[in-house]
Amino acid sequence: MDLVSGYKGMVGLVFGNENSASGEDSYVERVLDRISNGQLAEDRRTAMVELQSVVAESRAAQLAFGAMGFPVLMSVLKEERDDVEMVRGALETLVSALTPLDHAKGSKDEVQPALMNSDLLSRESDSISLLLSLLSEEDFYVRYYTLQLLTALLTNSPTRLQEAILSIPRGITRLMDMLMDREVIRNEALLLLTYLTREAEEIQKIVVFEGAFEKVFSIIKEEGGSDGGVVVQDCLELLNNLLRKNASNQVLLRETMGFDPLISILKSRGGTYSFTQQKTINLLSALGTINLLIMGDPKVDPGKDGNKLTNKTTLVQKKVLDHLLLLGVESQWAPVPVRCAALQCIGNLISEHPKNLDTIASKLLGDNVQEPALNSILRIILRTSSTQEFFAADYVFKCFCEKNSDGQTMLASTLIPQPQSMIYAPLEEDVNMSFGSMLLRSLTLSENDGDLETCCRAASVLSHVIKNNNQCKERVLKIKLEAPMPSLGDPEPLMHRMVKYLAVASSMKNRNGKSSLSSNSYVQLIILKLLIIWLADYPSAVQCFLDSRPHLTYLLELVADSSVTVSMRGLAAVILGECVIYNKSSDNEKDAFTIVDTISQKVGLTSYFLKFDELQKSFLFASKSSEPRKVLTRSIAASMADIEDVDDDPSNQKDEELPILSSVFDAHFINTVKKLEADIRESIVVVYSQPKSKVAVVPAELEQGKGEADGEYIKRLKAFVEKQCTEIQDLLSRNATLAEDLSKTGGNDSPSEQRASGPSNRVQLETLQRDLQETSKRLELLKEEKVKVESDASYYRNLAGKMESDLKSLSDAYNSLEQANFHLEKEVKALKRGEHSVSPDIEAIKAEAREEAQKESETELNDLLVCLGQEQSRVERLSARLIELGEDVDKLLEGIGDDLGLPEDDEDED
Repeated sequence: MDLVSGYKGMVGLVFGNENSASGEDSYVERVLDRISNGQLAEDRRTAMVELQSVVAESRAAQLAFGAMGFPVLMSVLKEERDDVEMVRGALETLVSALTPLDHAKGSKDEVQPALMNSDLLSRESDSISLLLSLLSEEDFYVRYYTLQLLTALLTNSPTRLQEAILSIPRGITRLMDMLMDREVIRNEALLLLTYLTREAEEIQKIVVFEGAFEKVFSIIKEEGGSDGGVVVQDCLELLNNLLRKNASNQVLLRETMGFDPLISILKSRGGTYSFTQQKTINLLSALGTINLLIMGDPKVDPGKDGNKLTNKTTLVQKKVLDHLLLLGVESQWAPVPVRCAALQCIGNLISEHPKNLDTIASKLLGDNVQEPALNSILRIILRTSSTQEFFAADYVFKCFCEKNSDGQTMLASTLIPQPQSMIYAPLEEDVNMSFGSMLLRSLTLSENDGDLETCCRAASVLSHVIKNNNQCKERVLKIKLEAPMPSLGDPEPLMHRMVKYLAVASSMKNRNGKSSLSSNSYVQLIILKLLIIWLADYPSAVQCFLDSRPHLTYLLELVADSSVTVSMRGLAAVILGECVIYNKSSDNEKDAFTIVDTISQKVGLTSYFLKFDELQKSFLFASKSSEPRKVLTRSIAASMADIEDVDDDPSNQKDEELPILSSVFDAHFINTVKKLEADIRESIVVVYSQPKSKVAVVPAELEQGKGEADGEYIKRLKAFVEKQCTEIQDLLSRNATLAEDLSKTGGNDSPSEQRASGPSNRVQLETLQRDLQETSKRLELLKEEKVKVESDASYYRNLAGKMESDLKSLSDAYNSLEQANFHLEKEVKALKRGEHSVSPDIEAIKAEAREEAQKESETELNDLLVCLGQEQSRVERLSARLIELGEDVDKLLEGIGDDLGLPEDDEDED
C-alpha cells in the first residue's frame, strides 16, 4: 500500500500541484466508489463505462486511477466472473490505463502514467496469474481484452512479465492455445508471443516444445505466404526470435518440418510484377530467417560450426538458390531492398562451402538465351544505378573468391583482351561475352565520369579474383591493353591503366576544388585497394608498378596532399611501403634503398609514418568493431521497405564517412593493412641498417705510389681498411638506431612523449614527481598549522583588547576620583582663605575622605594587577609559540596599548 500511496502523491506533482488535478481525482474516486459499493448492478456497470471513458481520454485520470483503482478492478475480475459485462468493462479500463495517450505526450522527463500503471500492475504475480486464467473464459471480448492487456504490460515491462509468466504453471501453454482461436484472438496472441520471445531463451524453448513451428507455418499458409498481410510479418518475426542464436531450435526445425515451408514463402504467386509494401516487408523477413540459418553462431569457430554447414547444404538441396537468384538477379522489377537482401543471402550461402561454390559456378540463368549466373551478377555490378545494389552484388564475388583458389583461377582464365571494336561496342552486346571479357571491357572504358565509376566497380571484382592468389596475379599482370589508335603508343599493362584512372579521378576533384563525381571517394579508394592486394607478396607486380617513374612521383604527391582524405593518404602510404618490402630489384634507381631515400626526401619519414596512425583512426578502420545485427521489427522493416536506395550524398558529409564503404573495407582487408604496416616499419629499419652498395670503390689516392715498397703499401691499406670498417659499423649502428626510433615516433602521440620515454629521463621525472608530492604534503600541513595559529592569535588578540578596555575603564574611574579629590582640596583651601575661624572637624573630614578614596583605589588596583599578571604569563607563552612557528611577535602586538593613558600613581601629600 506504500507504493500506491506514493503513486497517489505523484498525481499532483506531475501536473504542477494537487489542485490542478483535483477534479479528475475526485471524479475517479466517486466512480470507483460506485463500482465497489454500489447496490444496483446497472449503476455499477454505468460507472464502469464512465471510468473507462475518462481513463481513455485523460492523463490525469490515468494517474488517479493508478493511485486508487487497481484493487477495485482486480476484485471485480476475481470475484465477479459471472457478470461478463463488468469483467469486460474492467479489462477494457485496464487496457486504457496502460495505453499511452499520443495527443497528450509531454516532455521526456515527465512521468508517463501508462508506464507507471504497467509497473504497478506487473509487480504482483497474482495479477498476472489472474489475467492468464481469464484466457479460459468463453466470452470472446474477455479473451481479446486480456491479450491486449498482457501485450501492453509486455511492451512497458517486458522482463518482469517474462519472469512472471515463466513462474506460472502452464502460462505459456495457455498463450499457445490462443493461436488456434478465432482470427482476431489469434493475431493478438501472435503479437504477444512475438514480444515475449525476444531475448528470452527459456520461453523460446517452451514455445517450440508447444509446437510453435507447425502453428506458425500453418498461419502463414492460411494468410497467403509472402502476399499475406501483417500477420505473416508477425509470424516470421516470431520464427526469427525462435531461431536467432539458438542452434537446438534450428536443428529441430530442420529435422521435423524441414525448410520447405520457409522456402515456399519466397515463391512468387499471382502477379509477379506486383510488390506491395507489405509483400516487400514479408520477403525481407523471410530472407532474414534464411540468413539466421546460414550465418551460424558468432561464438563458434566458423570452421567447426557443423550446424551452419548442414543448414547451407540442406537449403541448396531444397533449391533455395534458384529462388534467391530469381529475386536478386532475374527479377529486376523487385524493390531494391529485396534484391540486395537476396544477393546477401547468396553470398552467405556459398561462403566457404565447396559444394555450394560449385553449384553457383555452374548455374545458368535465362529462358531463351542462357548465361552463367556469375555473369548476370557481374552485369548488375556494372550497370546498376543503385550503389547499395552494387555493394550487395560485389559481396557475392567476395564470398565466391574467399579461400576458393579454383574459382579464382576459373574466373581469371577468361580474362582475355578484346579488340577495340568489342571494347566500344554497345552495352547490349555484352550478353554474348565471357566473364573476363565483360570485366576487361569495363576496365578499359574512357575516362569520363560514368565510365570511371564502372571501371572502379570492375576493379573491385578484379581485387577479389586476384586476392591471395599469385597465379591469378601473374595472369592479370601479363594483360596488355592496346591504345585506341596504334599511333598513340605501344600497348600498356593493365596495372598502368589502373594507376592512370586513379590519377584521373584525383584530377577531376582537384580541378574544381570539389568532387565532380558523386562516388569519387570510393572510386579512388577501391582502386587503391586493388593495387594493395595486387602488390602484396608479389615482387613482379612491384617491378611492373615501378617501371613507370611517374607512378612513384604520383604516390608521393598523394601521400603529401592534405586536400585528400586521410584514408586515401594512408592507403597510398601502404602502397609505397609495399614497394619497399616486396622490392627485389637490382636496379639502383628502383631498389628498396632508393624508394626509402625518395620517401625521406619528398615526404619525410616522420610524416610518412604518421600517415599510418591517421589511417588507423579513420572512419573506415575505426568502425570495424563488432556490431550486433538489428532485429527486424515492424518499425525497422517498414523503414527498410520505404528505401529504394541508400546512396549517400557526399556533399552532405565527409568523403571518408560514407557508411556504405564499410562493406568494401572488410575486416580481412583491414587486418592485412595492419600487418603490412608492421612489416613496412621493420623493413625500413633493415634498409637503413644495411649499406646501399656492397661494391667498394677504391679512391685514386690509395693506389700504390711509385717506389713504395709492397710491405709499406699493404700496411697503409690495412690501416685504411680498419679505419673505414670501424667508421662504417659505427655509422650503420647509428643509422639503425635512428631509423628504429623514427619508426616508433609514428606510434607516439607527441614528440614530448618520445623524449620522455628514455630510461634516464623517466627516472628523473619520477624522482621529481615524488619530490613534488612530498613538498605538496608538507605545504598542506604548514597551511593547516598556520590557520590554527592565526586562530589562536586572533582569540588572544580579542582577549587583550577586552583587558585593555577594562583597564581603561578603571583608569577613568581613578582619574575621576582624583579629580573629585582635587576639587575638594580646592574648596578646602578656599574656605581657609575666606574664614579665619576654621572648624576643628574639617581636617578630620578631609583625612577621612582621603583615606576612603585611597582604600577603594588600592582594592581595584590590586584586582587589576592580579588579572594583568595572569594575562602577562599567557602572552609570554603565546609569544614563545609564535616565535617557534616563525611569526613576528612584535609586528602582531604593534599598536596595542598606544592609546592608553595610564595615570601616574602620585599621591598628594597635602
